[in-house]
Amino acid sequence: MRLQLHTERLLLRPFEPQDANVVRRLAGEYAVASTTLSLPHPYPDGAAETWIAFRSDAAKHGHGYTFAIVARADNRLMGCISLNLTSEHRRAELGYWLGSAYWGNGYATEAARRVIRFGFEELNLNRIWGAAMTRNPASSAVLRKSGMLHEGTMKQHIRKWDRFEDVEYFGLTISDYMPTSSS
Repeated sequence: MRLQLHTERLLLRPFEPQDANVVRRLAGEYAVASTTLSLPHPYPDGAAETWIAFRSDAAKHGHGYTFAIVARADNRLMGCISLNLTSEHRRAELGYWLGSAYWGNGYATEAARRVIRFGFEELNLNRIWGAAMTRNPASSAVLRKSGMLHEGTMKQHIRKWDRFEDVEYFGLTISDYMPTSSS
């Protein structure tokens, strides 16, 4: 069964091998890669195909779910959103990126809200968290608008391209998500 999630404007579906060229183009943009820890720049040939296969394997084994963010209106792939699971602790990290042409339209927030719902209501997670470099306030805004609470800032916590970066952390527990829940 192919897991698909829907929102008003978006289809969130697994990546397919034929998405590789679009992934390479969008994720390889300097503006996208510069504030996303795991994205290289330039994006190497063959890396998108390897990444798609790896994320598909992770989903098969319950380690994470990675979705292509696709516009329902015209089936245009715009970016990626994922939950990377730590099953033992019933928690997941929310991560995402969008091609720069799609920034500022609420797509990341819409996708994040749906994936958070999936995580709590279908995967029975206890906690979902996300992080954003402080120099990327738009990403922090996505996490806030998706319902996550700011938990702190860690100074020079990561290194991206030989530069140490401050990172803001956000989180949401099932009791924050569903205040009447007994979980």
